[in-house]
Amino acid sequence: MSDAPVIPVVIVGGGPVGLALAGDLGWRGVPCLLIEQGDGAIYQPKMDLVGIRTMEQCRRWGIVGEVEAAPYPRDYPQDNIYLTSLTGYELGREPFPGMGGETPPPASPQKRERCPQNMFDPILRRFAGGFPTTEIRTHTKLVGFAQTADQVSAEIEDTETGRRESLTARYLVGCDGFGSLVRESLGIEMRGTPVLTYTTNIIFRCAELVSLHDKGRGYRHIFIGPEGTWATIVAINGADQWRMSLIGSSARKDYSIEEIHAAIRRAVGRDFDYEILTVVPWARRELIAERYGAGRVYLAGDAVHVMSPTGGYGMNTGIGDAVDLAWKLAALIEGYGGPGLLEAYQIERRPVAERNVTEASGNLRRMLSPGVNPDIEDDSAAGARTRARVGAAFSDAMRNEWFTLGIHLGYRYEASPICWPDGTPPQAYETSTYIPTTRPGARAPHVWLADGRSTLDLFGRGFVLLRLGEDAPDPAPIAKAAAAVGVPLAAVEISEPAVVKAYERRLVLVRPDGHVAWRGDGLPPDPALLIDCVRGVTPWAWRAAAPV
Repeated sequence: MSDAPVIPVVIVGGGPVGLALAGDLGWRGVPCLLIEQGDGAIYQPKMDLVGIRTMEQCRRWGIVGEVEAAPYPRDYPQDNIYLTSLTGYELGREPFPGMGGETPPPASPQKRERCPQNMFDPILRRFAGGFPTTEIRTHTKLVGFAQTADQVSAEIEDTETGRRESLTARYLVGCDGFGSLVRESLGIEMRGTPVLTYTTNIIFRCAELVSLHDKGRGYRHIFIGPEGTWATIVAINGADQWRMSLIGSSARKDYSIEEIHAAIRRAVGRDFDYEILTVVPWARRELIAERYGAGRVYLAGDAVHVMSPTGGYGMNTGIGDAVDLAWKLAALIEGYGGPGLLEAYQIERRPVAERNVTEASGNLRRMLSPGVNPDIEDDSAAGARTRARVGAAFSDAMRNEWFTLGIHLGYRYEASPICWPDGTPPQAYETSTYIPTTRPGARAPHVWLADGRSTLDLFGRGFVLLRLGEDAPDPAPIAKAAAAVGVPLAAVEISEPAVVKAYERRLVLVRPDGHVAWRGDGLPPDPALLIDCVRGVTPWAWRAAAPV
């Protein structure tokens, strides 16, 4: 038997989700090992939108400044422009300011940020690697694993030397993408639509592109021709690099280099000098895993959900997985959590993925909605009428993708076995609007405190029990019940009217991930049972208990 120490958590995959999980565990003081079979470099960024909820996590981790200081120009307009070509007709536009000119909405202390993956991943890597309890190994791949009731035995290989090593972990998490070896080894299938479109991404360099047309600077350009929506061009770095996507269909097509050059010239509408950097064919998919793990092995990110990038939900959904899983693993490793925490992981996160995958596919359908319009490029009265009709309808349809506060902040863990419901009816889900609530399972609302902090700044390390208003009950019985079983809980008294109003009840218990676990105007009949429920020792305890 090996004398090597047991690693609390081994993470397979060093993309943004794996790095976020390693970082959150490190931030909590939980030792972990992350292995990545590549070198960690990003040669074609898959994402560039860091959503508002992810930025709230960055705020908790203390890395907002690094994200804001990323090389993407803060003054670069984020307009979405619909057009026949860069030198052709503009059909519509949804204007947005640059990141430096956009302000957070009232619902959050943060806002979305434009930080492409080749800029964002290094920030997460520095964050995760900055903890003495976190080890990151590149050029290291998982060969296989086996688990027992108590541990996971894994074999890893150095991809440069071929040297293999056996290690033992308490938990293993696969953040290893769509082709996840961890998921396949568990025998978990993906369900949904394997291919929505076969798309080809072309990254090209041209510092003078904006000067070649009259549309001005914009973030995303969506090209609509007689056959319908056929391509997009995105400003990757706000300077000289552009990503063109040939959208394609469900029929596979391999483009020749001549066809790629012709497509670039068609989109721009003229000959010009540029350099092709990379060409990557890929498939848009609509898939969700049947299960999120088994035993001591779990999955997160693209290993359990793959969606069209229309909307920018993919990475942000995965980082939500990582944050949800991290505090649960930490509670188990620290000894106060029960097995119901991991049972709750899939119950909480899978419905979020289902919603986001569905929304992303809906956004794709909306992007493809113009259909065939043979005269859309004609310099005629009929062509002008077609352009006006298509532009108005398309502009209206695409707002569903551009305004998504409800997607990013409004997800709730409705059926969670570790959130104690209070019998209030759920709110209807909305895409563009978000209504703050402390209904159990929801994200705890942001309110600015008198000292300049957000209420969100109170949450993260452990549970927080808010006593709201001077007439609120003494929360000591709940705090005592938590202390008796080692649950980290901080009791915080707040009487500021705006916070009391937003939090809706006199007592609100918030989990380490910032979601509400319980609320009430009075103490629960059995504080110990409440604590056992929210720490996963007696999940579903509320099913047999009187409402509180």
